[in-house]
Amino acid sequence: MNKSLLPVPSGIFKILDLSVNDNNIEESCLEFSLILPTYNEAENIQNIIKILSDLLDKVIPNNYELIVVDDDSPDYTWQIALQLISDYPKLRVMRRVNEKGLSTAVIRGWQAAKGKILGVIDADLQHPPEILLDLLQNMKNGADLAVASRHVEGGGVSEWSVARRFLSRGAQMLGLIILPEVIGRLSDPMSGYFMIRRRSIINKTLNPVGYKILIEVTARGKINWLSEIGYIFRERQIGESKVTWKQYIQYLQHLIRLRLSLSTRFFQFCLVGLGGMIMDMSILYLLSDNNTLGLPLTRSKIVAAELAIINNFIWNDFWTFRDITFSQPGKHLRIRRFIKFNIICLTGLILNIFLLNVLFNTFKFNRYFANFFAIVCVTLWNFWFNLKLSWRVTEID
Repeated sequence: MNKSLLPVPSGIFKILDLSVNDNNIEESCLEFSLILPTYNEAENIQNIIKILSDLLDKVIPNNYELIVVDDDSPDYTWQIALQLISDYPKLRVMRRVNEKGLSTAVIRGWQAAKGKILGVIDADLQHPPEILLDLLQNMKNGADLAVASRHVEGGGVSEWSVARRFLSRGAQMLGLIILPEVIGRLSDPMSGYFMIRRRSIINKTLNPVGYKILIEVTARGKINWLSEIGYIFRERQIGESKVTWKQYIQYLQHLIRLRLSLSTRFFQFCLVGLGGMIMDMSILYLLSDNNTLGLPLTRSKIVAAELAIINNFIWNDFWTFRDITFSQPGKHLRIRRFIKFNIICLTGLILNIFLLNVLFNTFKFNRYFANFFAIVCVTLWNFWFNLKLSWRVTEID
């Protein structure tokens, strides 16, 4: 058995069709390739390789591979894994010296893999290996992406602190606000335990930030059928946890990067909102100022707000959401969209006033910062609910 290391792929992070690198595609491809990204897992690597090999030998013997991608661990994880190849012939080992990071390690492993189904699992035994068989069965049933989730029936965490639970759920809620069309499909967007069909991400340039890659492949891949299996996240028995505040910051950076790259819709919505705000303030001045019409303030504000809402709806309907609007035009649908848009925006106005008062009066924030924060929150509120309700009409009717 050749115990040489796998060469590390270079260049952009893109998964190619197997036929690009091998003319004998039917003979060389495998059913499943599982990546184990590692760093200082010398104490766990032998155990996890044995467990995974025993499991997969029972269901897809000789039709899988395990690829350890190690970031040049000081404890020589890669060297220990290399010595295991004699006992586990389906094991392959890659040692990265010039690159670091869990997400990119996964992609480099997938680039070297021969499987039609690509997967990833932690090497620290916090992911229960037996769930692998359930995920694999879902893939065989036709799923494009099968995810092990802590937040569906049968899932959970073992001994997490309240702070860590809060951060995990907070990260998910933040993702729903920034990237609703992606995070909304996942109950556990920060899961690092999943499988994806190779064809779903072929020729997609991946550009993850941080230590989780699920959001990246869900956003950029062609995922029609997504399935989830519940699992209990185990506490690490050997070694040290690698979860830090830096990883939550990287998660936020990743969400923002995807938001910028996937669509300009949100920024179009913001520009329309800015125009509406200018219109609202202008009309309010014309109606209520003593030097103009001098009408009562409340009445003027209602008129100004409603005219701004009408203006915003017209621009959003014909510009921001034009792809949805033009695909199924019609007066009846447009009226329904307008009614929903009006209700959502008026609710947002109430939310704006509430947040402004709470931040200013209760938490003693500067009034202008409080107003800015309230406007940001309401903008996100309006965009999210209008995306899911107002301009969803044409998608379901």
